[in-house]
Amino acid sequence: MPNLPSHRRIVAGVDGSPNSLAALRRAAAEAQRRHTSLDVIRVLPGGRLRSFAGTGSEWLRLRALVARTLPADQHLTTRLHLGHGDPAAALIKAARDADLLVIGARENSLHGDPLGGHTVPAVLSEIPCEVIVCVSADRPAAIQDT
Repeated sequence: MPNLPSHRRIVAGVDGSPNSLAALRRAAAEAQRRHTSLDVIRVLPGGRLRSFAGTGSEWLRLRALVARTLPADQHLTTRLHLGHGDPAAALIKAARDADLLVIGARENSLHGDPLGGHTVPAVLSEIPCEVIVCVSADRPAAIQDT
């Protein structure tokens, strides 16, 4: 049986912070450059939302954020996802078969280290794909190849 190419995709983690919006823009540019689809995930705290209405409103917020940030010609190749619980675990799961994961670093770290939070180190230690961490919208991103 011939080997068929797997579906190629890029995953962007978004929480609405300036660094995550920089990650979304970078992921969108990479998806266009690599001719891949883009999956955008927003991870909500807790095990699950309390109501269908709450899930719907969070999804609509994510949709509006992505619509404002991405070029219109990329909307059809972008899929939106809501995750729940630990952000690192949800991002790792979402990027399991991805070519690239793009996330934003912590905006305000207690010790001045934007990579010093829980999510970025956990993702970098377990992710099976290339990772780009956007530190800010006006600084270059750090890249880790795995």
